[in-house]
Amino acid sequence: MRLSPSRAASWRALAVAGALAGVIFAGATPSRAADAFSDQQKAGIQKIIHDYLVSNPEVIREAIEALKKREEAAELASREKAVVEHGEKIVHSANQAVVGNPDGDVTLVEFFDYNCGYCKQSLASVAKLIETDPKLRVVLKDFPILGADSVDVAHIATAARMQLSPAKFWEFHKKLLSTRGHIGKQQAIAAAKEVGADIDRLEKDADSAETQAALKEVAALAEQLKFDGTPSWVIGKEAVVGGLPFAQLKAKVDNIRKCGKATC
Repeated sequence: MRLSPSRAASWRALAVAGALAGVIFAGATPSRAADAFSDQQKAGIQKIIHDYLVSNPEVIREAIEALKKREEAAELASREKAVVEHGEKIVHSANQAVVGNPDGDVTLVEFFDYNCGYCKQSLASVAKLIETDPKLRVVLKDFPILGADSVDVAHIATAARMQLSPAKFWEFHKKLLSTRGHIGKQQAIAAAKEVGADIDRLEKDADSAETQAALKEVAALAEQLKFDGTPSWVIGKEAVVGGLPFAQLKAKVDNIRKCGKATC
């Protein structure tokens, strides 16, 4: 039976792959395997691969998609490992705000930036979760990655967290995160003043070593979790980067209760 051109190219590519595998499995290193072919043979192999890919370009897309899935799986595994290794600081650090039910049976952790548009959009979802789920514990970690103003705001917010009750801090957080447009230190101070913060103490605490240590801890955790954007989330052993709609956040919370994992 005569093979079609594409099938023949595929067969030749497989044959070459088999030959290379045979050399390598025989104990040759990749460089020694390459040396096992003459220049003429190498040129022939390159032409076979070239012709095969030109005739079957979809293979390139399939390879890219497979590589992407492999990298995503590796990243998820790496993040899950980091969650396990640093779980205590992620969930129970003294350097964080806890809102909702402090004794809740499920904890949702958010890494956010007050100047992040997606974080502003996510506020409604987090607030709705807290309002509709009395057993939910929410941890807020200030992760300022959007410039100097975000860093200044984070210092004020951290200082506010030090002196305000959880309920008052949640009020401050919602007020500041729902502020339209880009914000800086003055907007943060104004929001803190509106909820009754001691501004003299606030400004003093904002420059304290305790505030510096708190933000440094969050940054270190974000690095371990490979968080390069906001909002980022930790729920159970799962760590996710990017905005998530209410339904998806709720599903993850429900899954924790149902099967012990954010994704059952």
